[in-house]
Amino acid sequence: MDLQIAAILLQDGMANGAIYTMLALGFVLVFTTTRIIFASYGDLIALSALTLHALQNGRLPGTVSLVAILAVFATTVECWSLMRAGKLRRVPRAILIWLIIPVLPVAGCLLLQDHLSHAAQIALTVALVMPIAPLLYRLVFQPIERASTLTLLIVALVLHYVIAGFALLTFGAEGVRTAGAVSGSVELLGVSVGLQVVAFVSVAALFSTGLALFFRFTMAGKALRATAYNSAGASLVGISTRGSAVFAFLLAGVIAAIVGILIGPTITIYYDSGLMIGLKGFVGAVLGGFVSYPLAALGSVIVGLVEAYASFFASLFK
Repeated sequence: MDLQIAAILLQDGMANGAIYTMLALGFVLVFTTTRIIFASYGDLIALSALTLHALQNGRLPGTVSLVAILAVFATTVECWSLMRAGKLRRVPRAILIWLIIPVLPVAGCLLLQDHLSHAAQIALTVALVMPIAPLLYRLVFQPIERASTLTLLIVALVLHYVIAGFALLTFGAEGVRTAGAVSGSVELLGVSVGLQVVAFVSVAALFSTGLALFFRFTMAGKALRATAYNSAGASLVGISTRGSAVFAFLLAGVIAAIVGILIGPTITIYYDSGLMIGLKGFVGAVLGGFVSYPLAALGSVIVGLVEAYASFFASLFK
């Protein structure tokens, strides 16, 4: 291995590590707030890439029907729960949150799918994928929120096969690659670095910094931190632990949507690619103890570098 090959492998490792960092941040964010190891998290990434590919090819993405179905069921469950508790005045708000807002991008996709620029396609993809995570939380995880961590993990694993099966029915079995938003390379210290790598690292750094500032300086971030440290204590001081959980899943959905858009042009995505993609971020989160964002980021970069350099000696090591 000479210096040129080492530099190329370093680029690959940093690019992969940046992607795994964003995944690990999502895992840690959800786990610290809800105790849920969101094993089906990678499926949202696969759905994001599949959705963008469908929009780029003028087809209606299967995500549209998935969001619509989840929104209808989540609204029905929430309204029934409120009516049983005698909180009828909160029903209109529940309909707004769980039905109207999630289906807005669905309506936009149905009306505008043939008249979208590349930037608009990306924005619509994020808007479609983003509500899936909180809708899944309301339907699947909230009813069993007091279950053991192991039970929650098993449910999350089962959920992977449900989502993958739905993706197979709506998107098909063929692998896809999306059209890249950036191309070319720049010279850095005498080494040619691809703009895609720069984009990966920049977005990962932006997300890491943004989350750090969010948790430190915003009221919503402090509420999430309080819920993560002591959910019972947070409830006693008036913080809605369920609201914090929904918000954590929403942020994780945004991260997953953007990761799917970033990696779509670089690897072939299939309907069931999510589990293997998410596993790399899961390992990074484990190396961070599932509680520390900086350590999760460091662990993810290590995973990316080890993967890149190990694959040089034997592809099976990857």
